[in-house]
Amino acid sequence: MLCRSIMLRAGFRLAAGLLRTPYSHTQLIRPVSLSASPQSGLADDNVHITVQGLSPRQQVTLRAVVADEQDCLFDSCAHYEADSSGTVDLQRDASLGGDYTGVLPMGLLWSLSPSAMEKPFQRLEKRSVMKSPMVVELLVHKGHTKPKTIPGQVAATTKIQRLFYAPGVRRIRLREGAVRGSLFLPPGEGSFPGVIDMFGDEGGLVEYRSSLLASHGFAALALPYVAFEDLPPAMTEFHLEYFEEAAKFLSQHPKVRGPGVGVIGTGKGADLALSMITFLPQVIAAVSISGCCANTAASLSYKDFTIPGLTYNMSRVQVSETAVFDVSEALDDPLDPANIQCLIPIEKANGSFMFIVGENDLNWKSSVYAQAAIDRLRQNNKNNFTLLSYPGAGHRIDPPCSPFCPAAVDRVLGVPIIGGGELKAHCQAQEDSWQKIQDFFHFHLR
Repeated sequence: MLCRSIMLRAGFRLAAGLLRTPYSHTQLIRPVSLSASPQSGLADDNVHITVQGLSPRQQVTLRAVVADEQDCLFDSCAHYEADSSGTVDLQRDASLGGDYTGVLPMGLLWSLSPSAMEKPFQRLEKRSVMKSPMVVELLVHKGHTKPKTIPGQVAATTKIQRLFYAPGVRRIRLREGAVRGSLFLPPGEGSFPGVIDMFGDEGGLVEYRSSLLASHGFAALALPYVAFEDLPPAMTEFHLEYFEEAAKFLSQHPKVRGPGVGVIGTGKGADLALSMITFLPQVIAAVSISGCCANTAASLSYKDFTIPGLTYNMSRVQVSETAVFDVSEALDDPLDPANIQCLIPIEKANGSFMFIVGENDLNWKSSVYAQAAIDRLRQNNKNNFTLLSYPGAGHRIDPPCSPFCPAAVDRVLGVPIIGGGELKAHCQAQEDSWQKIQDFFHFHLR
Protein backbone atom coordinates (compact mmCIF):
# COMPACT_ATOMS: atom_id res chain seq x y z
CA MET A 1 0.00 0.00 0.00
CA LEU A 2 2.84 2.38 0.84
CA CYS A 3 4.47 1.83 -2.55
CA ARG A 4 1.15 2.34 -4.30
CA SER A 5 0.62 5.62 -2.44
CA ILE A 6 4.05 6.89 -3.39
CA MET A 7 3.48 6.01 -7.05
CA LEU A 8 0.13 7.80 -7.09
CA ARG A 9 1.64 10.94 -5.57
CA ALA A 10 4.46 10.86 -8.10
CA GLY A 11 1.94 10.51 -10.90
CA PHE A 12 -0.09 13.48 -9.65
CA ARG A 13 3.04 15.61 -9.37
CA LEU A 14 4.03 14.68 -12.96
CA ALA A 15 0.55 15.51 -14.23
CA ALA A 16 0.56 18.82 -12.38
CA GLY A 17 3.95 19.64 -13.79
CA LEU A 18 2.73 18.99 -17.32
CA LEU A 19 -0.28 21.23 -16.78
CA ARG A 20 1.99 24.03 -15.60
CA THR A 21 4.36 23.65 -18.59
CA PRO A 22 3.92 26.75 -20.80
CA TYR A 23 3.29 24.90 -24.13
CA SER A 24 0.92 26.58 -26.54
CA HIS A 25 -1.97 24.67 -28.05
CA THR A 26 -0.31 24.70 -31.47
CA GLN A 27 2.91 23.25 -30.09
CA LEU A 28 1.05 20.33 -28.54
CA ILE A 29 -0.70 19.31 -31.75
CA ARG A 30 1.95 20.36 -34.27
CA PRO A 31 2.73 17.26 -36.35
CA VAL A 32 6.18 16.35 -37.63
CA SER A 33 6.29 16.24 -41.43
CA LEU A 34 8.87 14.72 -43.76
CA SER A 35 8.90 15.84 -47.38
CA ALA A 36 10.95 14.83 -50.42
CA SER A 37 10.82 16.60 -53.75
CA PRO A 38 10.34 15.23 -56.30
CA GLN A 39 8.62 12.20 -54.81
CA SER A 40 8.83 10.47 -58.17
CA GLY A 41 11.74 11.13 -60.51
CA LEU A 42 14.59 9.63 -62.48
CA ALA A 43 17.14 7.65 -60.49
CA ASP A 44 19.89 10.11 -61.42
CA ASP A 45 17.89 13.12 -60.15
CA ASN A 46 18.63 14.79 -56.83
CA VAL A 47 15.93 14.87 -54.14
CA HIS A 48 15.34 17.73 -51.69
CA ILE A 49 14.58 16.27 -48.24
CA THR A 50 13.23 18.40 -45.37
CA VAL A 51 11.72 17.77 -41.93
CA GLN A 52 9.42 20.27 -40.23
CA GLY A 53 7.47 20.41 -36.99
CA LEU A 54 10.29 19.34 -34.68
CA SER A 55 11.12 21.03 -31.40
CA PRO A 56 13.92 23.59 -31.56
CA ARG A 57 17.31 21.82 -31.52
CA GLN A 58 15.63 18.42 -31.39
CA GLN A 59 17.94 15.53 -32.30
CA VAL A 60 16.65 13.10 -34.90
CA THR A 61 17.92 10.23 -37.02
CA LEU A 62 16.93 10.17 -40.69
CA ARG A 63 16.88 6.76 -42.36
CA ALA A 64 16.40 5.41 -45.86
CA VAL A 65 15.23 1.82 -46.43
CA VAL A 66 14.81 -0.03 -49.72
CA ALA A 67 14.41 -3.63 -50.84
CA ASP A 68 16.03 -4.82 -54.06
CA GLU A 69 14.47 -7.26 -56.52
CA GLN A 70 15.63 -10.23 -54.42
CA ASP A 71 14.01 -8.67 -51.31
CA CYS A 72 17.38 -7.90 -49.78
CA LEU A 73 17.05 -4.88 -47.50
CA PHE A 74 19.40 -1.91 -47.73
CA ASP A 75 19.40 0.99 -45.32
CA SER A 76 21.28 4.10 -44.26
CA CYS A 77 21.05 6.65 -41.46
CA ALA A 78 22.29 10.09 -40.50
CA HIS A 79 22.06 12.23 -37.36
CA TYR A 80 20.65 15.75 -37.54
CA GLU A 81 19.69 18.55 -35.15
CA ALA A 82 16.74 20.81 -35.93
CA ASP A 83 17.26 24.57 -36.15
CA SER A 84 15.52 27.11 -33.91
CA SER A 85 12.32 26.77 -35.94
CA GLY A 86 12.26 22.97 -35.68
CA THR A 87 13.38 22.35 -39.28
CA VAL A 88 15.98 20.06 -40.83
CA ASP A 89 16.95 20.75 -44.45
CA LEU A 90 19.42 18.29 -46.00
CA GLN A 91 20.50 20.84 -48.60
CA ARG A 92 21.62 23.15 -45.79
CA ASP A 93 22.26 21.13 -42.65
CA ALA A 94 25.19 18.88 -41.84
CA SER A 95 24.85 15.32 -40.65
CA LEU A 96 26.48 15.00 -37.23
CA GLY A 97 27.00 11.24 -37.43
CA GLY A 98 25.63 7.96 -38.70
CA ASP A 99 26.71 6.65 -42.10
CA TYR A 100 28.15 10.02 -43.16
CA THR A 101 28.89 13.48 -41.81
CA GLY A 102 28.72 16.93 -43.33
CA VAL A 103 26.34 18.60 -45.76
CA LEU A 104 25.48 15.85 -48.24
CA PRO A 105 21.94 16.40 -49.59
CA MET A 106 21.92 12.94 -51.20
CA GLY A 107 23.87 11.20 -48.45
CA LEU A 108 20.99 8.90 -47.45
CA LEU A 109 20.93 7.43 -50.97
CA TRP A 110 24.70 7.48 -51.41
CA SER A 111 25.28 5.47 -48.24
CA LEU A 112 22.66 2.72 -48.67
CA SER A 113 24.21 -0.65 -47.76
CA PRO A 114 22.92 -4.11 -46.77
CA SER A 115 20.93 -4.07 -43.54
CA ALA A 116 22.32 -5.78 -40.45
CA MET A 117 20.33 -8.98 -41.04
CA GLU A 118 21.49 -9.30 -44.68
CA LYS A 119 24.65 -10.76 -46.15
CA PRO A 120 27.30 -8.03 -46.40
CA PHE A 121 29.02 -6.79 -49.57
CA GLN A 122 25.93 -6.91 -51.78
CA ARG A 123 25.46 -4.18 -54.37
CA LEU A 124 22.15 -2.33 -54.71
CA GLU A 125 21.60 -2.51 -58.44
CA LYS A 126 18.43 -2.28 -60.50
CA ARG A 127 18.19 -5.22 -62.89
CA SER A 128 14.58 -5.07 -64.17
CA VAL A 129 14.50 -1.42 -65.11
CA MET A 130 11.09 -1.42 -66.84
CA LYS A 131 9.12 -3.50 -64.33
CA SER A 132 8.61 -1.09 -61.46
CA PRO A 133 10.38 1.88 -59.89
CA MET A 134 12.71 1.49 -56.95
CA VAL A 135 10.74 2.59 -53.88
CA VAL A 136 12.76 4.12 -51.05
CA GLU A 137 11.12 4.72 -47.67
CA LEU A 138 12.41 7.72 -45.72
CA LEU A 139 11.88 7.88 -41.95
CA VAL A 140 12.48 10.33 -39.12
CA HIS A 141 13.30 8.74 -35.74
CA LYS A 142 13.55 10.55 -32.42
CA GLY A 143 17.06 10.76 -31.02
CA HIS A 144 20.38 9.66 -32.47
CA THR A 145 20.90 5.93 -33.05
CA LYS A 146 23.95 4.18 -34.45
CA PRO A 147 23.88 2.60 -37.94
CA LYS A 148 22.56 -0.99 -38.13
CA THR A 149 20.95 -0.74 -34.67
CA ILE A 150 17.29 -0.53 -33.62
CA PRO A 151 16.22 3.11 -34.15
CA GLY A 152 14.08 5.26 -31.88
CA GLN A 153 10.40 6.11 -32.18
CA VAL A 154 9.21 7.01 -35.67
CA ALA A 155 8.10 10.65 -35.96
CA ALA A 156 7.34 10.80 -39.70
CA THR A 157 7.69 8.79 -42.91
CA THR A 158 7.35 9.23 -46.65
CA LYS A 159 8.28 7.31 -49.80
CA ILE A 160 10.03 8.26 -53.01
CA GLN A 161 10.05 6.50 -56.36
CA ARG A 162 13.29 6.22 -58.33
CA LEU A 163 12.55 5.66 -62.03
CA PHE A 164 15.10 4.25 -64.45
CA TYR A 165 13.36 5.44 -67.58
CA ALA A 166 11.53 8.63 -68.54
CA PRO A 167 7.96 8.54 -69.82
CA GLY A 168 7.87 7.41 -73.43
CA VAL A 169 11.20 5.52 -73.40
CA ARG A 170 10.87 2.22 -75.28
CA ARG A 171 12.79 -0.98 -74.61
CA ILE A 172 13.32 -3.48 -77.43
CA ARG A 173 14.87 -6.86 -76.61
CA LEU A 174 17.34 -7.87 -79.32
CA ARG A 175 18.07 -11.14 -81.06
CA GLU A 176 19.52 -9.65 -84.23
CA GLY A 177 21.84 -12.19 -85.79
CA ALA A 178 24.40 -12.94 -83.09
CA VAL A 179 23.70 -9.74 -81.15
CA ARG A 180 21.86 -9.95 -77.84
CA GLY A 181 20.77 -7.18 -75.51
CA SER A 182 18.25 -4.37 -75.14
CA LEU A 183 17.82 -1.24 -77.24
CA PHE A 184 16.36 1.76 -75.40
CA LEU A 185 14.85 4.51 -77.56
CA PRO A 186 13.87 7.99 -76.34
CA PRO A 187 10.35 9.26 -76.96
CA GLY A 188 9.72 11.15 -80.18
CA GLU A 189 10.49 10.72 -83.84
CA GLY A 190 14.27 10.98 -83.58
CA SER A 191 16.89 10.72 -84.86
CA PHE A 192 19.07 10.23 -81.77
CA PRO A 193 22.79 9.79 -81.12
CA GLY A 194 23.52 6.07 -80.68
CA VAL A 195 25.59 4.63 -77.82
CA ILE A 196 26.61 1.03 -77.04
CA ASP A 197 26.81 0.35 -73.30
CA MET A 198 28.87 -2.44 -71.66
CA PHE A 199 29.85 -3.41 -68.14
CA GLY A 200 32.48 -5.66 -66.56
CA ASP A 201 33.36 -9.32 -66.63
CA GLU A 202 30.52 -10.31 -64.27
CA GLY A 203 28.46 -10.76 -67.44
CA GLY A 204 24.74 -10.76 -67.96
CA LEU A 205 22.51 -7.99 -69.23
CA VAL A 206 22.91 -4.73 -67.30
CA GLU A 207 20.42 -2.10 -68.43
CA TYR A 208 20.17 0.73 -65.89
CA ARG A 209 22.76 3.01 -67.50
CA SER A 210 21.29 2.46 -70.97
CA SER A 211 17.75 3.24 -69.82
CA LEU A 212 18.95 6.44 -68.16
CA LEU A 213 20.91 7.42 -71.28
CA ALA A 214 17.73 6.96 -73.32
CA SER A 215 15.93 9.15 -70.79
CA HIS A 216 18.43 11.88 -71.70
CA GLY A 217 18.05 11.60 -75.46
CA PHE A 218 20.33 8.74 -76.56
CA ALA A 219 19.47 5.56 -78.43
CA ALA A 220 21.31 3.24 -76.08
CA LEU A 221 22.11 -0.43 -76.68
CA ALA A 222 22.81 -2.42 -73.51
CA LEU A 223 25.19 -5.04 -74.92
CA PRO A 224 26.04 -8.21 -72.97
CA TYR A 225 29.00 -10.22 -74.16
CA VAL A 226 29.22 -13.16 -71.76
CA ALA A 227 26.94 -15.21 -69.47
CA PHE A 228 23.66 -14.26 -71.15
CA GLU A 229 21.27 -16.44 -73.17
CA ASP A 230 23.31 -18.23 -75.85
CA LEU A 231 26.44 -16.10 -75.41
CA PRO A 232 29.55 -17.83 -74.03
CA PRO A 233 29.13 -18.65 -70.32
CA ALA A 234 32.65 -17.49 -69.43
CA MET A 235 35.47 -15.39 -70.83
CA THR A 236 37.62 -17.75 -72.84
CA GLU A 237 38.02 -15.76 -76.05
CA PHE A 238 36.41 -12.75 -77.70
CA HIS A 239 35.67 -12.08 -81.35
CA LEU A 240 35.42 -8.44 -82.33
CA GLU A 241 33.00 -9.42 -85.10
CA TYR A 242 30.26 -9.73 -82.46
CA PHE A 243 30.81 -6.12 -81.38
CA GLU A 244 31.12 -5.04 -85.01
CA GLU A 245 27.70 -6.55 -85.74
CA ALA A 246 26.26 -4.59 -82.81
CA ALA A 247 27.88 -1.35 -84.04
CA LYS A 248 26.56 -1.87 -87.56
CA PHE A 249 23.07 -2.63 -86.26
CA LEU A 250 22.95 0.52 -84.13
CA SER A 251 24.49 2.84 -86.71
CA GLN A 252 22.00 1.65 -89.37
CA HIS A 253 18.93 1.83 -87.14
CA PRO A 254 16.34 4.29 -88.54
CA LYS A 255 16.07 6.05 -85.17
CA VAL A 256 19.83 6.59 -84.87
CA ARG A 257 21.64 9.65 -86.15
CA GLY A 258 24.63 8.56 -88.20
CA PRO A 259 27.11 8.09 -89.51
CA GLY A 260 28.89 6.90 -86.36
CA VAL A 261 28.00 5.72 -82.86
CA GLY A 262 29.59 5.91 -79.44
CA VAL A 263 30.49 3.27 -76.89
CA ILE A 264 30.77 3.39 -73.10
CA GLY A 265 32.29 0.63 -70.99
CA THR A 266 33.21 -0.04 -67.36
CA GLY A 267 36.00 -2.41 -66.30
CA LYS A 268 36.39 -5.14 -68.92
CA GLY A 269 33.74 -3.35 -70.94
CA ALA A 270 36.09 -0.36 -71.08
CA ASP A 271 38.96 -2.16 -72.81
CA LEU A 272 36.44 -3.67 -75.21
CA ALA A 273 35.26 -0.12 -75.92
CA LEU A 274 38.85 0.92 -76.69
CA SER A 275 39.22 -2.02 -79.09
CA MET A 276 35.97 -1.12 -80.82
CA ILE A 277 36.93 2.48 -81.52
CA THR A 278 40.39 1.33 -82.62
CA PHE A 279 39.26 -1.21 -85.21
CA LEU A 280 35.62 -0.48 -86.11
CA PRO A 281 34.91 2.54 -88.34
CA GLN A 282 31.32 2.75 -87.09
CA VAL A 283 32.54 3.74 -83.59
CA ILE A 284 33.72 7.36 -83.39
CA ALA A 285 33.57 8.15 -79.66
CA ALA A 286 34.51 5.97 -76.68
CA VAL A 287 34.19 6.46 -72.91
CA SER A 288 36.42 4.21 -70.79
CA ILE A 289 35.42 4.06 -67.12
CA SER A 290 38.00 2.42 -64.85
CA GLY A 291 39.45 0.51 -67.78
CA CYS A 292 42.80 -0.87 -68.88
CA CYS A 293 44.95 0.16 -71.83
CA ALA A 294 45.47 -3.51 -72.72
CA ASN A 295 43.15 -6.33 -73.70
CA THR A 296 42.53 -8.29 -70.49
CA ALA A 297 41.47 -11.76 -69.36
CA ALA A 298 40.94 -13.45 -72.75
CA SER A 299 42.25 -13.14 -76.29
CA LEU A 300 40.49 -10.83 -78.74
CA SER A 301 40.42 -11.86 -82.39
CA TYR A 302 39.40 -9.85 -85.43
CA LYS A 303 39.81 -10.98 -89.02
CA ASP A 304 43.45 -12.03 -89.39
CA PHE A 305 44.94 -10.92 -86.07
CA THR A 306 44.63 -11.68 -82.37
CA ILE A 307 45.46 -9.59 -79.30
CA PRO A 308 46.38 -11.86 -76.37
CA GLY A 309 44.63 -11.29 -73.06
CA LEU A 310 46.65 -9.84 -70.21
CA THR A 311 46.57 -12.47 -67.47
CA TYR A 312 45.97 -12.46 -63.73
CA ASN A 313 48.34 -13.92 -61.14
CA MET A 314 46.17 -14.89 -58.18
CA SER A 315 49.20 -15.42 -55.96
CA ARG A 316 49.40 -11.63 -55.69
CA VAL A 317 45.92 -11.38 -54.16
CA GLN A 318 45.77 -10.19 -50.55
CA VAL A 319 42.95 -11.13 -48.14
CA SER A 320 42.02 -8.88 -45.21
CA GLU A 321 40.98 -10.00 -41.74
CA THR A 322 37.36 -9.44 -42.79
CA ALA A 323 37.83 -11.80 -45.78
CA VAL A 324 37.76 -9.02 -48.37
CA PHE A 325 40.02 -9.71 -51.36
CA ASP A 326 42.44 -7.09 -52.65
CA VAL A 327 43.13 -7.90 -56.32
CA SER A 328 44.77 -4.58 -57.21
CA GLU A 329 48.14 -6.26 -57.91
CA ALA A 330 46.75 -9.39 -59.56
CA LEU A 331 46.71 -8.17 -63.17
CA ASP A 332 50.04 -8.46 -64.98
CA ASP A 333 51.64 -5.11 -65.75
CA PRO A 334 50.52 -3.95 -69.21
CA LEU A 335 53.52 -1.60 -69.37
CA ASP A 336 56.01 -4.45 -68.98
CA PRO A 337 57.77 -4.90 -72.36
CA ALA A 338 56.96 -8.61 -72.13
CA ASN A 339 53.25 -7.71 -72.41
CA ILE A 340 53.47 -5.25 -75.28
CA GLN A 341 51.48 -7.57 -77.54
CA CYS A 342 48.46 -7.17 -75.20
CA LEU A 343 48.30 -3.39 -75.61
CA ILE A 344 45.42 -2.02 -77.68
CA PRO A 345 46.85 0.13 -80.51
CA ILE A 346 44.51 3.04 -79.80
CA GLU A 347 46.72 5.42 -81.78
CA LYS A 348 45.10 3.91 -84.89
CA ALA A 349 41.68 5.25 -83.89
CA ASN A 350 40.25 8.24 -85.70
CA GLY A 351 37.59 8.92 -83.09
CA SER A 352 37.69 10.60 -79.68
CA PHE A 353 38.32 9.17 -76.21
CA MET A 354 37.17 10.04 -72.72
CA PHE A 355 39.00 8.32 -69.86
CA ILE A 356 37.29 8.35 -66.44
CA VAL A 357 39.20 7.03 -63.43
CA GLY A 358 39.13 7.11 -59.67
CA GLU A 359 42.55 7.75 -58.18
CA ASN A 360 41.71 5.40 -55.30
CA ASP A 361 40.64 2.52 -57.56
CA LEU A 362 41.76 -0.60 -55.68
CA ASN A 363 40.31 -3.07 -58.18
CA TRP A 364 43.18 -2.38 -60.52
CA LYS A 365 45.40 0.58 -61.46
CA SER A 366 42.99 2.32 -63.81
CA SER A 367 44.59 5.74 -63.20
CA VAL A 368 47.97 4.40 -64.32
CA TYR A 369 46.41 2.65 -67.31
CA ALA A 370 44.59 5.79 -68.46
CA GLN A 371 47.79 7.82 -68.27
CA ALA A 372 49.61 5.13 -70.29
CA ALA A 373 46.90 5.29 -72.96
CA ILE A 374 47.15 9.08 -73.10
CA ASP A 375 50.95 8.92 -73.33
CA ARG A 376 50.60 6.54 -76.26
CA LEU A 377 48.24 8.93 -78.03
CA ARG A 378 50.54 11.87 -77.41
CA GLN A 379 53.56 9.95 -78.69
CA ASN A 380 51.63 9.55 -81.93
CA ASN A 381 50.75 13.26 -82.09
CA LYS A 382 47.13 12.66 -81.10
CA ASN A 383 45.15 15.01 -78.86
CA ASN A 384 41.79 13.31 -79.32
CA PHE A 385 41.21 12.59 -75.64
CA THR A 386 39.74 13.92 -72.41
CA LEU A 387 40.79 12.70 -68.95
CA LEU A 388 38.53 12.92 -65.89
CA SER A 389 40.60 11.81 -62.90
CA TYR A 390 38.91 11.95 -59.50
CA PRO A 391 40.90 11.94 -56.23
CA GLY A 392 39.24 9.73 -53.62
CA ALA A 393 37.00 7.90 -56.09
CA GLY A 394 37.07 4.12 -56.37
CA HIS A 395 36.48 1.62 -59.15
CA ARG A 396 32.79 1.46 -60.07
CA ILE A 397 31.79 4.97 -61.20
CA ASP A 398 28.06 4.74 -61.93
CA PRO A 399 25.34 7.31 -62.71
CA PRO A 400 24.55 9.82 -59.94
CA CYS A 401 22.79 8.74 -56.73
CA SER A 402 24.02 5.16 -57.14
CA PRO A 403 25.07 3.97 -53.66
CA PHE A 404 28.76 3.91 -52.89
CA CYS A 405 29.95 0.32 -52.60
CA PRO A 406 33.60 0.15 -51.44
CA ALA A 407 33.61 -3.67 -51.60
CA ALA A 408 31.21 -6.03 -53.35
CA VAL A 409 30.86 -9.73 -54.02
CA ASP A 410 32.31 -10.56 -57.44
CA ARG A 411 29.86 -12.69 -59.41
CA VAL A 412 32.70 -14.62 -61.09
CA LEU A 413 34.92 -15.31 -58.07
CA GLY A 414 32.09 -15.41 -55.53
CA VAL A 415 34.09 -13.44 -52.93
CA PRO A 416 34.01 -9.78 -51.89
CA ILE A 417 36.45 -7.64 -53.85
CA ILE A 418 37.59 -4.23 -52.66
CA GLY A 419 36.89 -1.41 -55.09
CA GLY A 420 38.34 1.46 -53.10
CA GLY A 421 37.21 5.02 -52.74
CA GLU A 422 35.65 7.32 -50.14
CA LEU A 423 31.91 7.99 -50.03
CA LYS A 424 31.79 11.75 -50.64
CA ALA A 425 34.56 11.88 -53.25
CA HIS A 426 33.27 8.84 -55.12
CA CYS A 427 29.66 10.00 -55.29
CA GLN A 428 30.67 13.51 -56.32
CA ALA A 429 32.70 11.92 -59.12
CA GLN A 430 29.56 10.09 -60.25
CA GLU A 431 27.62 13.36 -60.37
CA ASP A 432 30.34 15.29 -62.20
CA SER A 433 31.23 12.63 -64.76
CA TRP A 434 27.63 11.78 -65.72
CA GLN A 435 26.87 15.16 -67.26
CA LYS A 436 30.29 15.30 -68.92
CA ILE A 437 29.72 11.87 -70.48
CA GLN A 438 26.49 13.13 -72.02
CA ASP A 439 28.12 16.35 -73.22
CA PHE A 440 30.97 14.32 -74.76
CA PHE A 441 28.62 12.09 -76.73
CA HIS A 442 26.33 14.95 -77.79
CA PHE A 443 29.35 16.84 -79.12
CA HIS A 444 31.02 13.98 -81.01
CA LEU A 445 27.83 12.30 -82.27
CA ARG A 446 26.12 15.48 -83.41
